Amino acid sequence: MDASEEPLPPVIYTMENKPIVTCAGDQNLFTSVYPTLSQQLPREPMEWRRSYGRAPKMIHLESNFVQFKEELLPKEGNKALLTFPFLHIYWTECCDTEVYKATVKDDLTKWQNVLKAHSSVDWLIVIVENDAKKKNKTNILPRTSIVDKIRNDFCNKQSDRCVVLSDPLKDSSRTQESWNAFLTKLRTLLLMSFTKNLGKFEDDMRTLREKRTEPGWSFCEYFMVQEELAFVFEMLQQFEDALVQYDELDALFSQYVVNFGAGDGANWLTFFCQPVKSWNGLILRKPIDMEKRESIQRREATLLDLRSYLFSRQCTLLLFLQRPWEVAQRALELLHNCVQELKLLELKSLGYLCGLVSEKGPNSEDLNRTVDLLAGLGAERPETANTAQSPYKKLKEALSSVEAFEKHYLDLSHATIEMYTSIGRIRSAKFVGKDLAEFYMRKKAPQKAEIYLQGALKNYLAEGWALPITHTRKQLAECQKHLGQIENYLQTSSLLASDHHLTEEERKHFCQEILDFASQPSDSPGHKIVLPMHSFAQLRDLHFDPSNAVVHVGGVLCVEITMYSQMPVPVHVEQIVVNVHFSIEKNSYRKTAEWLTKHKTSNGIINFPPETAPFPVSQNSLPALELYEMFERSPSDNSLNTTGIICRNVHMLLRRQESSSSLEMPSGVALEEGAHVLRCSHVTLEPGANQITFRTQAKEPGTYTLRQLCASVGSVWFVLPHIYPIVQYDVYSQEPQLHVEPLADSLLAGIPQRVKFTVTTGHYTIKNGDSLQLSNAEAMLILCQAESRAVVYSNTRAPALGGESDMLGMAEPHRKHKDKQRTGRCMVTTDHKVSIDCPWSIYSTVIALTFSVPFRTTHSLLSSGTRKYVQVCVQNLSELDFQLSDSYLVDTGDSTDLQLVPLNTQSQQPIYSKQSVFFVWELKWTEEPPPSLHCRFSVGFSPASEEQLSISLKPYTYEFKVENFFTLYNVKAEIFPPSGMEYCRTGSLCSLEVLITRLSDLLEVDKDEALTESDEHFSTKLMYEVVDNSSNWAVCGKSCGVISMPVAARATHRVHMEVMPLFAGYLPLPDVRLFKYLPHHSAHSSQLDADSWIENDSLSVDKHGDDQPDSSSLKSRGSVHSACSSEHKGLPMPRLQALPAGQVFNSSSGTQVLVIPSQDDHVLEVSVT
Repeated sequence: MDASEEPLPPVIYTMENKPIVTCAGDQNLFTSVYPTLSQQLPREPMEWRRSYGRAPKMIHLESNFVQFKEELLPKEGNKALLTFPFLHIYWTECCDTEVYKATVKDDLTKWQNVLKAHSSVDWLIVIVENDAKKKNKTNILPRTSIVDKIRNDFCNKQSDRCVVLSDPLKDSSRTQESWNAFLTKLRTLLLMSFTKNLGKFEDDMRTLREKRTEPGWSFCEYFMVQEELAFVFEMLQQFEDALVQYDELDALFSQYVVNFGAGDGANWLTFFCQPVKSWNGLILRKPIDMEKRESIQRREATLLDLRSYLFSRQCTLLLFLQRPWEVAQRALELLHNCVQELKLLELKSLGYLCGLVSEKGPNSEDLNRTVDLLAGLGAERPETANTAQSPYKKLKEALSSVEAFEKHYLDLSHATIEMYTSIGRIRSAKFVGKDLAEFYMRKKAPQKAEIYLQGALKNYLAEGWALPITHTRKQLAECQKHLGQIENYLQTSSLLASDHHLTEEERKHFCQEILDFASQPSDSPGHKIVLPMHSFAQLRDLHFDPSNAVVHVGGVLCVEITMYSQMPVPVHVEQIVVNVHFSIEKNSYRKTAEWLTKHKTSNGIINFPPETAPFPVSQNSLPALELYEMFERSPSDNSLNTTGIICRNVHMLLRRQESSSSLEMPSGVALEEGAHVLRCSHVTLEPGANQITFRTQAKEPGTYTLRQLCASVGSVWFVLPHIYPIVQYDVYSQEPQLHVEPLADSLLAGIPQRVKFTVTTGHYTIKNGDSLQLSNAEAMLILCQAESRAVVYSNTRAPALGGESDMLGMAEPHRKHKDKQRTGRCMVTTDHKVSIDCPWSIYSTVIALTFSVPFRTTHSLLSSGTRKYVQVCVQNLSELDFQLSDSYLVDTGDSTDLQLVPLNTQSQQPIYSKQSVFFVWELKWTEEPPPSLHCRFSVGFSPASEEQLSISLKPYTYEFKVENFFTLYNVKAEIFPPSGMEYCRTGSLCSLEVLITRLSDLLEVDKDEALTESDEHFSTKLMYEVVDNSSNWAVCGKSCGVISMPVAARATHRVHMEVMPLFAGYLPLPDVRLFKYLPHHSAHSSQLDADSWIENDSLSVDKHGDDQPDSSSLKSRGSVHSACSSEHKGLPMPRLQALPAGQVFNSSSGTQVLVIPSQDDHVLEVSVT
């Protein structure tokens, strides 16, 4: 087909631009399928995978189908993507061989030759099949033949570039399937073409950007290239990617401008440095401002044109992305950038340039400038020409007169403040208010400017902007001076005089303003102007002398403070005063000098935190907490009832805070008037640190709190209303007191120990030769050394007289054994009183000293047949180690036939802390032993760590009594295996034989109610019991019984019973216990048979016969000895009395019997003992 020679229409850049697809071949055929094709193509999204690892996106493809012309193919070097045809389609419905050979094949050949000549490889041949035409022609080849011919002739290696569309105008499933296949192929080829051509375009664009350092590189040319890429993304509805392109261009241009300002300028920037002749407003309703774009392309645009065009394109894309808030945000950035880059003029600046803000009005030069500015605005746009309140008309009217400018400026400013306040942008509202204040100051209306300056300053202080604070304070000082606000002006001047952001000359000026006012004679004598001190001087630290801040009545106290003057010049201060609050607390008379010393700081230096200005209002306006301890004691015994913390300035903390108050308003600091002050007169404060010393003589006892610090310069008083941390000193007046305390943790009886006497002298003055006279009990010795002297300390350490003395306390020498048992593992204590006579009192002071006995002693009786042994255990409960020596055990009953033979051979033996030492003696006698033995144990002791003492120490003694210690009965048990067996077996009955033998004739201890007399001999009733607490044996039958035992030497009783071993191994024998069987003495009860009592297994055990611990365990299986059973309640019951351990000797104790397991046991249980 022939290409038309008609000229191409100009490209119109609109949001309706779509990728171009050319159509060649049968144009009528394409026109018939175009409606369906244009509707179906964008319906299904396609995944677009891009290069450089960028995330894939789903896009809907649309195309602008145009007739194929050779002029549409891109020329070499053409970088316009919007006019670039991404795909070329040839349409044909040829189904006749002759027609194909005659016309279609030649037309296809010409079409492909043109594409090859322009290196275009993105093409597609579409063959439309129509069943109606096939029926009318007889020489039609099968469809596959025409398709095959076209593929063979034109698609040798790209058979997929030829597709078939069957009956596209019909409504059938076959037609829909054909459409789907065709649309999928079309979308795929379009995406492939996009990816390839965009990739090549981006590479060329990067290459161009990398040449930006070469001479002759043009930003405008590069701008057009990258914007072309943004247009393509916008055409594909990828608005985010399009916005990125403009943001990159914005950043690149801004960087060049910054570099230009630093001296590194590019040649092409000179095009943007031409004078600005027009400053038309932005038009956001146009997607593309073609006038400004063409000016950029021709390199005729100013910087304002470039910025305006960039911003309009960014706003268009942001609105498409539904992010309108970013438009406002970027608008603010645009204004700042334009001001910095071009120093564009705002409305207020126009007022200054045109002379509309000055007092005298505009002059001739201002009027000429106004005419030039109005001419630069150009003609009003037609769309706003008929609007009465258009921005153009408002600006023109505002520049016409001073009154009109003031009206428009104030209306805009107040509207802006209201808008910012309503949306919560308080900071921005305060900034606009500060501009209003400057306007009012130029208009000589300081009363209107003050409120805006205070608001701006409050905002700066809350957020900590140092330089704006300084600048605003200077403006506020000028405003206050015009208004005659003397106190406010002096306060602001003091803040500026201490502000290091000002020059030295400016600081001296404001300081001199204060000094000049202070030197003026006052109209009203006595009138004081009170200002906060933090801007004048700061309190750094405070030092007491004496350092503990405690003095007695009549003493001298020095207080040295360090003040850091913030004034730039030396300032003569008439007086510096510290107001002191005096208080007498409840029970303060009980606070001694020692108590006060312990509750004060050791070095006497108090550091005050430096004030960091500016503070937020909430932190600076509230006073510091003044917290004090509170104690309530009982007047009778001085016991503590309640304690707590109270706040003394709660009335100041809880008062209502005014929300409208500002930091620069007078603080309302009040001078405290009181009788107690510290004063220092005629002081010159040099810039920096200054030392000021106050001296005072204590008069009344109590607590003095430093509350306020004031410095007076003429009638101006600088006041620190609250000194924090709380600073106090105490004045005491008290009688001398004596306190005695040991140097160790506790006093031990029996050894020398040091005791410290501390005398709190109070108001008493110690004289040479003063002494303390001590009177003590006989049991406590006081060992005074000749070289021992008292040491007197001054108030800096402790207002006390101290001395040391050795004391020897003795425990009670005869303590009962039961008292020792009750003490457990704690040491027994004993108190000794000391009477002390002091030179300042006619009365004696009685002090009780508590001594602890370091030892705990127990005894026990050991038996081996008829041989008896006494064992004494000495346990050291203290923390010291001792050396024991000369241990003795004597019988205090003076028995002549009893002998105690010691078995300990060492004369001295150490005993360590928390350890025990045992002593053993054997008892020997020639005649009948006494029924009881009274013994006294004594042992010498001394501390192991000390050297030889100069005095002899009394030994430690322990008395005890041993009763019924002679052996009366010998019990022997023996177990025999069943007959015919060599060993006992588990589960088999074995024979237990118990042999009870009397070892002596009738003794005094036998004469009790159980003893019966017959014609031949005396006898007594005993009860035996076989118990196996370890559950190794099962006793078969009766485990206990009552026997009548003759009271004669060698009398023997045998008892046989059967037992069964429960485990295999070496098993210990069951225990055999003996009890005295005592009859019940009741005249109104009939006697029961003894055997029936045994049968009923209800026997009463009398446990009160002895206190030995071995007699307490009497329970065993099969017998209960604690109480009568309920079925015999009310019947006379016999009583059982356990025999003392010393009267019964078990010769079978420790014996074991070998038990072997049964042969049929599958599970073997072995008892290991």
